Amino acid sequence: MCSICGCREGVLSTERTDAQDAHANGHRHKHDHGDHHHDHVHTGRDGQHSPDRQRHRDRDHGHQQAHGGRALVDCAADPAGLTIAGMSSERVIQIGRDILCRNDRVAADNRARFLADDMLVFNLVSSPGAGKTSLLVRAVSELKQSWRLGVIEGDQQTSNDAERIRATGVPAIQINTGKGCHLDAAMVSEAYRRLPPLKRGILFIENVGNLVCPAAFDLGEACKIVVLSTTEGEDKPLKYPEMFAASSLMLINKIDLARLVDFDLGQTVEYARRVNPGIEVLTISARTGEGFAALYAWIGKQAADQTHPVGGTAP
Repeated sequence: MCSICGCREGVLSTERTDAQDAHANGHRHKHDHGDHHHDHVHTGRDGQHSPDRQRHRDRDHGHQQAHGGRALVDCAADPAGLTIAGMSSERVIQIGRDILCRNDRVAADNRARFLADDMLVFNLVSSPGAGKTSLLVRAVSELKQSWRLGVIEGDQQTSNDAERIRATGVPAIQINTGKGCHLDAAMVSEAYRRLPPLKRGILFIENVGNLVCPAAFDLGEACKIVVLSTTEGEDKPLKYPEMFAASSLMLINKIDLARLVDFDLGQTVEYARRVNPGIEVLTISARTGEGFAALYAWIGKQAADQTHPVGGTAP
């Protein structure tokens, strides 16, 4: 359970066979839906499904949080400054540090594995509806001729996004986080293990739509790419500075709609560089393809700059 925001652990949704899943960690079960079924692998240690039991276990470990109603955790604060009703600040500091330290250890293992496999890994983050999946569908459709590709999709529910990626012929693993608001390094480690073997290629991780908590969780990626839609307005970098400060590239999507919504591009870039002077900015349209050549050139540069250059050439 995440002590930063109170969310619960994730679920990996896959379409692998029972024989393949026999080697997976966690509890397996099947859901029958008419003429088909799908498997879920639960990342919780004991495989319990009851939210009530989960809440009791969380209380016993001193990690009780609340969703809605009374907010007990200030998610915007630095972990060292968290305050929870009825708990000492010393206890809360320890919880926050422990969670992030454990995640960072797994993220370091992920990063070492990605480098050993010569994989370039990008963590795509945005608010819901900014267009990450549409962007990825177009990108992987065009990049797959030149690169080995894999995608890890993060959503609270459904496998819709992974299915859209698979329809392009690129392998994808869906992570369903349930009430969780972000991916963590352990989820990504398990999902990467379930992808077909990838060497000298690119892995795209599409995080849960959220501009807050994903900023704090390293997944082992080479860098974060934040996607901002012109329909969201100019001030997102100021409202959610931690995410933009943590990102290497800002993709301004739906640039074809900028005139219709009176979007001020210059103001948006100025706000982003106010919180992150080094952030790079590209404008794109996932609908029309505008700006994608520049994006592919940027990806090619990241591949060339990586310690172990990955294979392939951007179109």
